[in-house]
Amino acid sequence: MKQGLSLRVSQHLALTPQLQQSIRLLQLSTLELSQEVEQMLDENPFLERTAEEAAREEFGLDTADAPVPRDDAGDSADGGEGDFTPSASTSSTSTETSTGSTESDGPAAEITEREPDWEGDGTVDMAAPDDSEWGSDAPARQNNLGDDERADATELARSQESLQSFLHRQALSLRLNENDNAALRFLIESLNDDGYLEDSLPALASGLAGDDNDQFDDLVHHFQVALGLLQSLEPAGVGARDLGECLSIQLRALASEDESDDQALVRKTAIAICKLPMELLARRDFKRLATLTRTNEELVRSALQIIARLEPKPGRRFVDVERNIVIPDVIVTKTGRGTNIKFRVMLNPEVMPRLRVHDIYAGALKAHKGEGSQALSQRLQEARWFIKNIQQRFDTILRVSNAIVERQKSYFVHGELAMRPLVLREIADELGLHESTISRVTTAKYMSTPYGTVELKYFFGSALGTETGGNASSTAVRALIKQFVSSESIKKPLSDSQISEMLKEQGIECARRTVAKYREALRIAPANLRKAL
Repeated sequence: MKQGLSLRVSQHLALTPQLQQSIRLLQLSTLELSQEVEQMLDENPFLERTAEEAAREEFGLDTADAPVPRDDAGDSADGGEGDFTPSASTSSTSTETSTGSTESDGPAAEITEREPDWEGDGTVDMAAPDDSEWGSDAPARQNNLGDDERADATELARSQESLQSFLHRQALSLRLNENDNAALRFLIESLNDDGYLEDSLPALASGLAGDDNDQFDDLVHHFQVALGLLQSLEPAGVGARDLGECLSIQLRALASEDESDDQALVRKTAIAICKLPMELLARRDFKRLATLTRTNEELVRSALQIIARLEPKPGRRFVDVERNIVIPDVIVTKTGRGTNIKFRVMLNPEVMPRLRVHDIYAGALKAHKGEGSQALSQRLQEARWFIKNIQQRFDTILRVSNAIVERQKSYFVHGELAMRPLVLREIADELGLHESTISRVTTAKYMSTPYGTVELKYFFGSALGTETGGNASSTAVRALIKQFVSSESIKKPLSDSQISEMLKEQGIECARRTVAKYREALRIAPANLRKAL
């Protein structure tokens, strides 16, 4: 083989640490960005938080306005500096869009060429989270909140009590010997958050007894006694091993002395149903349930009505559910009336961290160049790049939000039924960015609109054909399906085929399978499960 030298010219993109940080900050959510800022404040002594409005950080922004070439490949276009081009000064982070005429964005902030100084800082602020925005996925049953939203002090204290503490308090009233009391406490601590006992009694006993068979048998006996006591405590259904047992315990607790014979028969039928496979109950297979319980369908329907009122998760109201605060990154407000309606798009100042370079430390480093100054200079540069990347992040979010509002003006005027089809490429082509950049910007970023706070991705939807040759947004179709279901008869709910036909009457071509997919995305049950018992 003959050896030789050859010269080849090629192009490739090198992702510098600053560029990697810029891309990473762009895809972070508001909460993740806040955590990132706190970590950087702890690690970098040249970075500090400020409450004052300051000039934009101009370090390294001289090439920020370079657009991304459309012929670049995916990652190279996404990784370029053009993806983080600021469209306007962060200190004036609002624009207006009119339904009558389109107003172009203001010119980019002019950047004067000068030597980098040490006074650069950011222009953003951090506000403490507002507890009023916290939701509750598992609200407690029976709370004492009045119209003035003030809670009774006793109820407030109890609402913070765990399921285990609540059960231990009840166990204090039981007169048990030392062994049974220890067994009951052990079972209480073995419950999961829903109030179920996931491990079997032999499994719990074997974990304590090991290879001692006599101790194993003794523990199983004490656990059986303790389990009966546990299942007699409040809330009803606690200590069950499965859903069927949980419902059966609650049904037995409903028994009363003044219960009529018919009520007792319905309750016993419900208990018999709970001992059957839960799939039959979920499908509401009345004929099969009536056959297996040796009753009639009318009695089965009455039994299912009682079961529907039971609590499948007894420990639900004691769970301290992890709640995520959703604070909008962008705020859209409507001004004017009629044809003069305008929409003002602005960044939410509460989610923008206001940062700057520490003046004293930066000045001391500039005045004294000695041993270790190179490492400190690098940390100073990191602080300035961090501020710049945060500014570019919000600039990009604002630019994308302006483009979305401009293209979805009908939604902001008429609601989700007027949503237009929109894909990422349309916004990317308009702003000169890559689709992956638009995807990063619209993920986990929220916009406050006149119709509520929604994720930026909510405004993007595929197109469905119409009889007139136009297109309808999938988001608008889902809203229409939700409207159909909300107005249906509970005795005769609409099937997917019927909804498909109703959409065709509206001029929208939507197959039954597509209707089923949209219905499942909206978490709407099938027609047989929506039917009233």
